[in-house]
Order: sequence, then C-alpha cells, then structure tokens
Amino acid sequence: MENTKNTTNINWYPGHMAKTKREITEDLKLIDVVIELLDARIPISSQNPDFKNLIKDKKHIIVLNKSDLADEKANQKWVEYFKSQGKEAILTDANSGKGIENLIKAIEKIMEEEQKESIKKGRIGRKIRAIILGIPNVGKSSLINRIAKKSSATVGNKPGVTRKKQWIRINEKIELLDTPGVLWPKFVNQETALNLAYTGTIKEEILDKVEIAYHLTKFLLENYIDLICQRYKLNKEEIENIMQNKEKPENENIFEIMLKIGKNRGCIISGGNIDEEKTARIILDEFKNGVIGKITIDTIK
Repeated sequence: MENTKNTTNINWYPGHMAKTKREITEDLKLIDVVIELLDARIPISSQNPDFKNLIKDKKHIIVLNKSDLADEKANQKWVEYFKSQGKEAILTDANSGKGIENLIKAIEKIMEEEQKESIKKGRIGRKIRAIILGIPNVGKSSLINRIAKKSSATVGNKPGVTRKKQWIRINEKIELLDTPGVLWPKFVNQETALNLAYTGTIKEEILDKVEIAYHLTKFLLENYIDLICQRYKLNKEEIENIMQNKEKPENENIFEIMLKIGKNRGCIISGGNIDEEKTARIILDEFKNGVIGKITIDTIK
C-alpha cells in the first residue's frame, strides 16, 4: 500500500483470514440471511469490501454495534443512509443487550414471505439460517453471547482471536452460524487504516502509537473540540489560538496540544519532559472505551 501521507504504513492479512474467507464462501451456500456487523463509529471503514461480492443477492441486514460509543445524531444518519441503500439497519450495544430484540425481529421479518412459501409447500419447521460477518473487534462474540442468551463463546483479548465457527440456536425459528472476524488484503486508503487503528481493530504491536494518537487528536480537535477540552481540562480559547497559529506547521500545533494533555494527565518524566508514549496510550484507550464522549469518525459524504 502506497504511503501518501507520511504516516504509519498499516497492513494486515494473516493467512488464517484468507482461509476463513474461502470457508465463508462455502458456508454462504447454506445461508438465508447475512448479518453484517459494523462498528457504529466507523460504519464505512469497518465494512469489509470483500463481503459485497461474497454476499451477492443474499438477504442482508446491517448491524451498527457499539452505538452507545457513537454520536447519537450520526447513528440516525447512518441508519437512514443504509436504508436508502435498500438495507435494513439496526443499532445495537452488545454489552448491554440494547437492540438485540430488534435484530431478531428483523431476521424473522426479512424471511417472512419465504417462510410462508415453505409452509405452503409442506416444509413446516424449517429454521431460518443466518450468518454473522464482520471484521475483528466489532463486538461479534459479545453480540452472539447476547443473542443466544448465554456466555459460553470464547472471546479473545486481541483483535482476530475468536474461536472456530459454530451453529448457535437463537430461538425456535433461527439458527446462527458464527465466523471468525476477517479483514481484507489491502486497505484502500490510509484514512481507513487509521480509523481501524483508533478503534483497536489492528493489533497494537504493529502501530506507532504516538503517530496514531496524533491523527486522532487532530480529528477530535477539528470535530469534537468541546469533548476533548472537557475531558483533558484544556482551555478552549487557548487551544483554538494554538490551532490557528500560522507561524508553526499544523503538526507542531497539534503535537503541542498533545503535550498539554500529557501534562494535565501527569505523564511527566525526568527533566520535566512529557512521556509521549503514555500520553498517546491514554488518548487512544480513552477514545476506544468511550471515555472522551460519544464520537463518530466516519461521515456521510
């Protein structure tokens, strides 16, 4: 992937993901409904472009998970956006269970006519077979635990670490096939890669945390300045003056603000210097956990 913005060159496509993609292609032959799970904060960046070709003409429901961490106004805009594309879109928060009943109802509704036809042909009791697809770290295991009303699924503590696929009985009408999260071979642009890095989809070991945190801080200052000033006890007028300072390059102004965040959070090392790594880790972790506030990165263009 060409690095056009002098930023960390992020790419990931482990061999097991290529294998998973082949298996999904075979599994889809058995499936009635595809549930595509996205991160509500980055609905486009978390959408695997390979899935479109795999899904083809299958019935398709979009689930915007982690909606509790996303900007509420943006959530509604994204629901309307996907509906304008002819897709049912459901907002969920797998951790609390919010939206799960709506998802189950949507699965049953989208298959209502087919179920009636099956009954007419004497095929009574045929289960609706659904599959859940999504990239790593969008909350698939948490959603499955909620939807199946159990907590037996093993959740990995790193992106992409999920147990092998299995059939799960949702209710008397629906069976769900889970699959491991799968990324795609090459990110189209650096913005998508950064968005996936912000939300923890890409393994932290391959990232330059300070650089990723710099880009996130820049986005937050440009789009959610009140939230970032409130969280890190920054003077908004002072911060705006720094950002508007034309005597220094923009990157130096943003980095100066990051150092102020570090100072306010006690990230001070010998000589009164700021620990850049610790500051970056705080910003990234607090965004991922929703501590800074309800934030949506992707915008409808």
